[in-house]
Amino acid sequence: MKVFGDIYSGNCYKIRLLLSLLEIKYDWIHVDILKKETQTAEYLQKNPNGQIPLLELEDGCYLAESNAILNYLAEGTKYLPSDRFSRAKVLEWQFFEQYSHEPYIAVARYIARYLGLPEDRVREYESKQERGHKALQVMERQLSQSEFFVGNELSIADISLYAYTHVAHEGGFDLQSYPAIREWIERIIALPNYVAME
Repeated sequence: MKVFGDIYSGNCYKIRLLLSLLEIKYDWIHVDILKKETQTAEYLQKNPNGQIPLLELEDGCYLAESNAILNYLAEGTKYLPSDRFSRAKVLEWQFFEQYSHEPYIAVARYIARYLGLPEDRVREYESKQERGHKALQVMERQLSQSEFFVGNELSIADISLYAYTHVAHEGGFDLQSYPAIREWIERIIALPNYVAME
């Protein structure tokens, strides 16, 4: 299979991390979003939404959206519970990541890391801080009660949230006041076959 992505993107890193944990071989196709390589006619044929990551399966089918890709890859593995309620909890945290976490923490990081915090984006960057910390507070409360987001076993809920959380400082979010999150990050780093974001 092939993964189209950017090595600095948290959404793409989710896929790299899970593939590494599962010891699945794949080809990485670098896509430069700043050069608008996701907007070419060729790429838009693969993903009409013009975003990364994009998974190309061995049969030539394509799958977009990072959390959908995680669910596909984790099917039948220990990273996606078979229990109906636990599986729904995984989805609950993945929806939280996309709607309450990523729009603030990831966007602030993008403005600072990718764009270099240009003057015309400073106000937007600053506006992301309050809601980003709110998301971190929700995570801190959960991780004060359990080692991972769905019980005490790593799942793709953790992978979804880890991607941008462990580099949240690049978007101006200091994790020093979130000890449970920092311990959770260390637990993930210690996993066999862990791969770091480049």
